[in-house]
Amino acid sequence: MSLNTAHAQNNGVVIYAGERILIFYNAIEMTFEGPNIPHFKGKKKGRIYLTTHRMIFTSTEGKDALQSFSFPFLNLREVELEQPIFGANYIKGRIIAEQGGNWNGEANFKMHFNHGGAIEFGQCMLTAAKLASRNRPAQPPPYSPPTGPIYQAPPPAYEAPHTQYYDWVPYQTFPTAPPAEYVYTYDAPPPYPGVDPNAAVYPPPYAAGNATGNNAKEREAAASAYYNPSNPHNAYLPQQQNGFSQPPPSYDDATKKQN
Repeated sequence: MSLNTAHAQNNGVVIYAGERILIFYNAIEMTFEGPNIPHFKGKKKGRIYLTTHRMIFTSTEGKDALQSFSFPFLNLREVELEQPIFGANYIKGRIIAEQGGNWNGEANFKMHFNHGGAIEFGQCMLTAAKLASRNRPAQPPPYSPPTGPIYQAPPPAYEAPHTQYYDWVPYQTFPTAPPAEYVYTYDAPPPYPGVDPNAAVYPPPYAAGNATGNNAKEREAAASAYYNPSNPHNAYLPQQQNGFSQPPPSYDDATKKQN
């Protein structure tokens, strides 16, 4: 699990190349109990993304010390679905820090769904974690922070696959995809297995197009286009704005901004 490494500016989320968002939920409230650091104090309001490799929380509170929190399936323990007689359903569990993930030890978390969906989300997440565990390494790899530029992700990163393999995802409960301008990616593939080891990795935008290398304009266009082989007459053109071409701030930088 890594702290403050999966967000971009303006509430954006940063995912690995080839990682896909399965569920997006825009009204989550989280609490943490663990190491005595400011980032875990208080209630955290924001968005939750269930991907093919992990859960990602991003804060909608710009001044909160915790701006993003990554939950790789390999680091989750004792996840349970709670249905209290009074109050909203929620998910609770334990998360173990990744080596190099900007914190140490382990923490307990509770994830409240303000508009329903906790049971469906939790069941889907447990299925995803079970599928990902088939190729679980003996020792999870250390975390490596994003390096190099990030860019707006191509549509396969956030559009529902809607194939038979993903028929366990409750798209009827969570039909909303995250806004395209919130989803960013970079070159590195996920360092741990996902739910589908045979999934094709979508090409990064800069690899698309047919630039010859002799024309700077062609290279620039190729660097910002996503080519879909199944729809060869159209190209997806990602946008870069407000400094999104830079990696998310480091743990130290995020901390300094709160002081």
